[in-house]
Amino acid sequence: MMIQIDALPAFSDNYLWLLQDASTCRCTVVDPGDAAPVLAWLQAHPGWQLSDILVTHHHFDHVGGVAELKQATGARVHGPAMEKIPERDVDLIGGETIKVLDQDFQVIAVPGHTLGHIAYYQADLSLLFCGDTLFAAGCGRLFEGTPQQMHASLQRLAALPDTTRVYCTHEYTLNNLRFACAAEPGNEQIKARLQQVSEWREAGQISLPSTVALEKSSNPFLRTDVPEVIATLEQNDSKRYDDALSVFAGLRAWKDRF
Repeated sequence: MMIQIDALPAFSDNYLWLLQDASTCRCTVVDPGDAAPVLAWLQAHPGWQLSDILVTHHHFDHVGGVAELKQATGARVHGPAMEKIPERDVDLIGGETIKVLDQDFQVIAVPGHTLGHIAYYQADLSLLFCGDTLFAAGCGRLFEGTPQQMHASLQRLAALPDTTRVYCTHEYTLNNLRFACAAEPGNEQIKARLQQVSEWREAGQISLPSTVALEKSSNPFLRTDVPEVIATLEQNDSKRYDDALSVFAGLRAWKDRF
């Protein structure tokens, strides 16, 4: 069975991912910060049912539309147990497997951006919905968690198969790639990716999804053991970095100032 995935834009740079099973006319939405784009889609597709809502974390731009959508459709709401998620039906902490659109999704705990943040992974279809943890060429800010937590979460996601398609929830890719170029100026794959994404954005195309393989080759937060990344960071900060965790923390702090 194939699942079609569309990006429904919201706010200035959010994407609500809509998963569709045409064989049953059922759909699922990930992180609906705004109900309006989903309700408009449902109105334009009569006969379709929103069966499930998948939430990665509690920030308003990810949950603002949940209550309205549940009231309108009766959809079942899955979300992190540790966080305040509106109308949550299914509490998740990581390690569970849930059935959505007749597919098994593994729930992965990825604290860092928030303490209860989770991601949803479908192995057979190679799909990862990771909220604000792993971005295209970047990672989320540490609003609640520690560098150690986020570094471990990113390593967990980087260990998924290279072919895994990465669906994050913001169009941050151009800015992230500019930082990646600063962190690893000799990486030709980053330069090529920056050129390609620039062309996509100029043409009005989105830059997502990415893949785990692409992230491992061009995302500085997954390249904390690369000598050039370490040397550039040390030059930027005028201090030594001795391990991957401290390099990650240094990169995240640099990106916050970038």
